[in-house]
Amino acid sequence: MPAPDRPAPDQAQSAEPEGAEPQPAEPGSTQPRPGYHALDARSLRGLAHPLRMRLLASLRHDGPATASQLAARLHESSGATSYHLRQLAAHGFVADDPDRGTGRERWWKASEQGTHFSRELHESTDPEVRGAADLFLHEIANTHTQELSTWLGTLRDWPSEWAHVGDLSDYTLRLTPERLREMNKKLHEVVESYQEADADAGTDANAGTDGGTDSAPENSAQIRVHLHSFPRALPRD
Repeated sequence: MPAPDRPAPDQAQSAEPEGAEPQPAEPGSTQPRPGYHALDARSLRGLAHPLRMRLLASLRHDGPATASQLAARLHESSGATSYHLRQLAAHGFVADDPDRGTGRERWWKASEQGTHFSRELHESTDPEVRGAADLFLHEIANTHTQELSTWLGTLRDWPSEWAHVGDLSDYTLRLTPERLREMNKKLHEVVESYQEADADAGTDANAGTDGGTDSAPENSAQIRVHLHSFPRALPRD
């Protein structure tokens, strides 16, 4: 729930869910953050496929894995995951994990922690690029919806201390494009400050997951944060 001294949201609940990435989409931004894959027209077309985006998200969230392990995670065939992993590798999104490969089965890891979607791609007039961009952005929205539904569906499985610290809030503001960009920048800075604090402490989002590290703080969990902000068309009389 929002703090009492903040503007009241349009909707909020006290037993609130978490907020994909499979990768952050920032149509208004111009420069990628360090450690983020900057999409161009070719790599966007290579990534814009529902299974490829799910594979990449799984490697980023859950750590390195083989094609067979990813097939089991995502309820797909190992032939499909193997093919699409090779396609992701051809565009630089994933790579071999030499620390885990045994020669019998190939281990994969994500090459970067996120993906940068530039304004140029968002505004492209090339029909193929526009189609890939639309698929990419809609797949991110679908993933956010699925993650939120999973959290709500498993809410009672979590201890009370976790079940009441998430958030489901929305607000209606009236802003200029410049003010909206400013607000989004500040929100991103807040989230990124917590990422930097984890890095300074020697932990990361994969700590304690399959293929991750063992340095996660006690009673910690991966937290998904979804930030959505967009203009709303007013109803016509």
